[in-house]
Amino acid sequence: MGRLFFAVAIFVSEIGSLAATNTWDDAYDTSQIEVTMVYFVPSDRVPLSDWRQRLDYYSKRIEQFHGREFQDQSKLTTVVHPEPFISGMSTSQLRLGDANQIYYRTLTEVDQRLKFAPSTRQAKQQRKAFQILLVMSEVNWRPLDDFFRVKPTKNGFAFEGNYNAGQHFPGATSGGARALYNPQRGIGWGLVSADGWRVPYRGSDCVVYHEGCGHTVGLPHPEPGNGSVMSMGQYRGWISESWLDKEQKTRLGWKPKDVPVDTQLELFSAFRAIVSPRVPQPGQAVRLKLDFPRNAKVKLLQVQVQTSVTGPWVEVPQRWEGATPEFAVLGEFDRPTPVSYRVNVTLLNGETAELWGYFQVRSEANQPTLPVPVGALSLDLMKGQRIGGDFALQRMPESEVDLLAMANQNRSNEGHDKEETIWSFGDWTWSDGVVTSPKKFGARLQLPYSPPDEYRLTVGLEPLDDPNGLLLGNVSGGNQFVCLFSYRTPNGYVSAIENIDGRNVGNETTVRGAVFKRGQISQLVVTVRETGIHIMVDGRQLINWKGKPERLSLSDYWATPDQRAMFLGAYDCRYRFHRVTLETLAGEGQQLDR
Repeated sequence: MGRLFFAVAIFVSEIGSLAATNTWDDAYDTSQIEVTMVYFVPSDRVPLSDWRQRLDYYSKRIEQFHGREFQDQSKLTTVVHPEPFISGMSTSQLRLGDANQIYYRTLTEVDQRLKFAPSTRQAKQQRKAFQILLVMSEVNWRPLDDFFRVKPTKNGFAFEGNYNAGQHFPGATSGGARALYNPQRGIGWGLVSADGWRVPYRGSDCVVYHEGCGHTVGLPHPEPGNGSVMSMGQYRGWISESWLDKEQKTRLGWKPKDVPVDTQLELFSAFRAIVSPRVPQPGQAVRLKLDFPRNAKVKLLQVQVQTSVTGPWVEVPQRWEGATPEFAVLGEFDRPTPVSYRVNVTLLNGETAELWGYFQVRSEANQPTLPVPVGALSLDLMKGQRIGGDFALQRMPESEVDLLAMANQNRSNEGHDKEETIWSFGDWTWSDGVVTSPKKFGARLQLPYSPPDEYRLTVGLEPLDDPNGLLLGNVSGGNQFVCLFSYRTPNGYVSAIENIDGRNVGNETTVRGAVFKRGQISQLVVTVRETGIHIMVDGRQLINWKGKPERLSLSDYWATPDQRAMFLGAYDCRYRFHRVTLETLAGEGQQLDR
């Protein structure tokens, strides 16, 4: 973490008079603080499909912490920018120079394009809150896989991060988080690099507040160091376990006073979910030890896990006896892997809490799990690792097949032999391994792959027009069928599995409501089993159908030449497909010629 300073004369705030709290130099009223939180993505990267859920989580955490620490004397409000901010610069362009340079390069671009907090005298007079621009970057200052916590070196991958007594905390020199308070403009600038937020280590929310709400109002690191959020809080626990020093709050104008008990903040402060054992091994049962306020009574407990930062969130059902569960069950993991988890709890009194965490399943406690990188991140991590002058190539896990790469490879090898082309209906366009469907009725692209008996299909896509029918052509038990999403009808959007018992939309799987947003990437996960089909969109269950494969069929309208093959389909909407991968669960798949 870094703190940057401006040495200028002090200005008198005109936000309001008789301020309850102020900036460190007494220049600006902070009784109202507005943090604009922006998800920043370099031009050569793809936004996370669940980016909004992540930013919303951190937003709520820092708001609750600030409210607990300052009571009603300072109110912090976060405003999440509604879309990912796509930079005009690539990752390599942003990384030129040192960590300070990527900080200024990033914040300057966002500030200027958003026209953030104009600093004319009239504009300052019209402000209703102290303005902070907080950028959550998709990348780090230097190449780093923040999910596996390794960086590339000439001798291979090396672990980089804060790892203490089997627990993972944020902190990597490759990260590059920075913040400053600018009294001349009367604003704060904060940057949280990918290592500080993309993966929910215990303490990541401390980093977000430290950079986004602490240094940005002028707060320094306290001396001597302690476990407060402006010191070493991020290395000790979640922000709910940390605090702001009384002396620092007093310097900001806060005054201690008695306040009534707030049961929501009581739950925020007490709730914890810590993995047990701290470093589980493959095949070992994993649980979360839960802590609640005294006399709490739990109504609902939802637990989800993720084994790839771009992968699906999988819900793990929970059962317990008594008023509160002592543990949440995560199950077993069959191989070494990083794991993110998120826990949502609702009490009988209506209070709610959400907590995210992270651990690694390791064969040995002191042996980090190593990645097999895919896509842009793999190119990032392979820099500097060359064999005979070429980049060292690393394969995806054997259980996962990159169907886009397979189709693109077949397409590239076609030459001029029309008979060997990948079949499509409509003009599908390719660019850098990403394919875009045409705005055409019944557009289809046959994928050169016949799936195994059971599999999990993961698709990352982006509607470029107002969403309309998106189809994923699947095969189960030798029967082709489609998963239909966001088909627009006069009565609204519908999604369904087609066909079931010969019926298309309107069958038992039909779900009403919009699924996608124009220009926003979504992640679809379709799990095909011999006993049924499960569909998730952006981490939420959409359809869970139980039935036999022989009940499935495909309408003639969507037919493709090879009935063994999977395919992509679109109806009057351009969809950009960033990812189409398949993980084998049972049986064997087969690559097809076209």
